[in-house]
Amino acid sequence: MTVAFLLTSLVVVATPGTGALYTLAAGLTRGGRAGLLAAAGCTLGVAPHLAAAVTGLAALLHSSAAAFQVLKYVGVAYLLYLAWATWRDRSGFTVSAAEPAPSPARVVGGGGAVEPAQPEVDHLLRRVPAAVRPT
Repeated sequence: MTVAFLLTSLVVVATPGTGALYTLAAGLTRGGRAGLLAAAGCTLGVAPHLAAAVTGLAALLHSSAAAFQVLKYVGVAYLLYLAWATWRDRSGFTVSAAEPAPSPARVVGGGGAVEPAQPEVDHLLRRVPAAVRPT
C-alpha cells in the first residue's frame, strides 16, 4: 500500500458522511435510543459494499471500464428520476409538531438506506482492490 492510498483512506474515514449526520440527527431529535438504532442501521448499510468487495464485483468494476460506465449511467438515471419526481411534486413542505415518532424499524431502515449511498463507495470499490496485492 502506498502513502497516497493510506492518506486518502484516512481522509475518507475521518470525514463525517451522510451516515454520521443521519445518526446525529436521529439522536438529537428523538433521543439516544434512536441514535443507537440509526447507527446500527448505518452499520448494516455497509453490507452491500462488503458483499461487492467479497464477491468480486469490486475487482470487476476496477478492471472493466464498461461495467463501471454502466453502473455510473444507472446511477445518473436514478438521480434524474429523483430530480424529475421532486420537480413534479406539487405538495408543500410542512412540519407537524404532533408528528408521531418513527418506529425503530423505520429508523434502522433509514440508516440502512443512507449508508450505501455514501460517496466513499468509489474509494471502497475501485481503490481498495488495487491497493491490496496478493502475496
